[in-house]
Amino acid sequence: MKKYVLDLTVKSVEALSAKHVLIKLTSEETLPEMTPGQFVEVRVDNSPSTYLRRPISINLVDYNLNELWLLVAMIGDGTRQLGKLHAGDKLNCLFPLGNGFTMPVDKSEKILLVGGGVGVAPLLHFGCEIRRMGGQPTFLLGARSKSDLLELEYFEKIGRVFVTTEDGSLGEKGFVTNHSILQNEKFSRISTCGPKPMMVSVARYAMSNNIECEASLENNMACGIGACLCCVEKTTEGHVCVCQEGPVLNIKKLLWQI
Repeated sequence: MKKYVLDLTVKSVEALSAKHVLIKLTSEETLPEMTPGQFVEVRVDNSPSTYLRRPISINLVDYNLNELWLLVAMIGDGTRQLGKLHAGDKLNCLFPLGNGFTMPVDKSEKILLVGGGVGVAPLLHFGCEIRRMGGQPTFLLGARSKSDLLELEYFEKIGRVFVTTEDGSLGEKGFVTNHSILQNEKFSRISTCGPKPMMVSVARYAMSNNIECEASLENNMACGIGACLCCVEKTTEGHVCVCQEGPVLNIKKLLWQI
């Protein structure tokens, strides 16, 4: 898939929480095709301590509005600078990068999309594509508390949404793998993204129930092109660069000792 380096224009920056912003970008050119699960490497200007680009999951692509959405967790100086962008600013982006989720071939396929924290980001794009194909995605989203759940209103527009919170402030109390839907329904495939302990638990559930499962890894991906080797992951096929072979990988390839 062809890669682009473009100065995209910021349409808006919306604060979703004290730590998260939703950045909507557009371009004078028609945005290229992007697969759910791929990511963008953004250049951070006005941050002397940020030398390398920052990898951000593609949250959504609205081809009708020619918009690219990025859900950003402000956890360091570089991402905090991204949170200070304003409408009309330019953001230099290298994209689309990596390999995404496997798209369903049958709209009747029952797919569960499991996300935690900012890891919900690529699942919105994936769910929209499943819906566009005529399918109905099911989302299982987890967070520490109700205030930490992101973009619920968007997920609810495109599919069924089930929620867990560790404090019980919304949905079922506990972790995503404790949710009753996993006992009450059978899924043909699971796709997950979020903190590694959560994904390992999801992968363990999938393996024990003979369900195909893909995980979107969040290794540090400084270059996005396999040059810096910061994102190397041990797999059944040897060491691979997640930015090139992933970030989405079948759990059967991962040496997570499930």
